[in-house]
Amino acid sequence: MNATTRRMIIPLLFGLIGAAVLAGLGLWQLDRLAWKEAALADIAARIVADPVALPVSPDPVADRYLPVTVDGRFTGDWLDVLVSRREIGAGVRVIEVFETEGRRVLVDRGFVAEADRALLRGADATTVIGNLHWPDEVDSFTPPPDPKTGLWFARDVPAMAEQLNAEPLLIVARSPTDARIEPMPVDTAGIPNNHLGYAVQWFGLAAVWLGMTAYLLWRIRRRTV
Repeated sequence: MNATTRRMIIPLLFGLIGAAVLAGLGLWQLDRLAWKEAALADIAARIVADPVALPVSPDPVADRYLPVTVDGRFTGDWLDVLVSRREIGAGVRVIEVFETEGRRVLVDRGFVAEADRALLRGADATTVIGNLHWPDEVDSFTPPPDPKTGLWFARDVPAMAEQLNAEPLLIVARSPTDARIEPMPVDTAGIPNNHLGYAVQWFGLAAVWLGMTAYLLWRIRRRTV
């Protein structure tokens, strides 16, 4: 083994091991991609399944996205959550208390344009079909509700339930509850699935690592020729 070969061994091993680690991370992301796609397919099927009666004590994990049907009446106690719709502009989600079998739960009735916020919302007896949801929309950057406009900036279910004197339980309507309110049903669009992009990044880094290793080996060989 000549001197040039000895000088190239460590950079070569370092390059191969580093590229293998990066490629391994790419393969792991592909595995995660397959898992996430299967999970999203399961959620999508669950969302549109036949609705069942509202559980007595819903579980935030086991009953997430569970389709339910409830009979009762809207109470007229509501709050508005700021939201924007493409090609429509600013508006609100209407979160209203729904009385059913002695319980007061929250229903996300859907979207109302800003100009229609003042419209009266009926309190007639009705049936609501929707999905149980525990949205994760609140973080340290979420401002508190605006006392002047009454607008909320996220669906903070526990806080909304406390203000409206209801159970901390949200049903997102998937069918209209009023002709003036457009349902915004639960779907999988808001569930992130970036694993393919991460895999491409890791494989790209592995290719760059190999390219840098080849360049370094070329420089070592060139200096010793």
